[in-house]
Amino acid sequence: MTARKPTQTIVVDFRIPFWRMVAIMVKLSIASIPAAIILTAIFILVHLLISSLFAGVMVLG
Repeated sequence: MTARKPTQTIVVDFRIPFWRMVAIMVKLSIASIPAAIILTAIFILVHLLISSLFAGVMVLG
């Protein structure tokens, strides 16, 4: 079997109706809400963990 050279493709333009693009952007923004909630919960948990560790250090010191 002979190896093929990879081909390059350059997209110059694509046509999409304006309202279809608006619908895609609305769906994207709605889908980002759960991701933001999950990331916020993770950051809160990390903050609580770090602050509780430092609070223990401050009490001992």
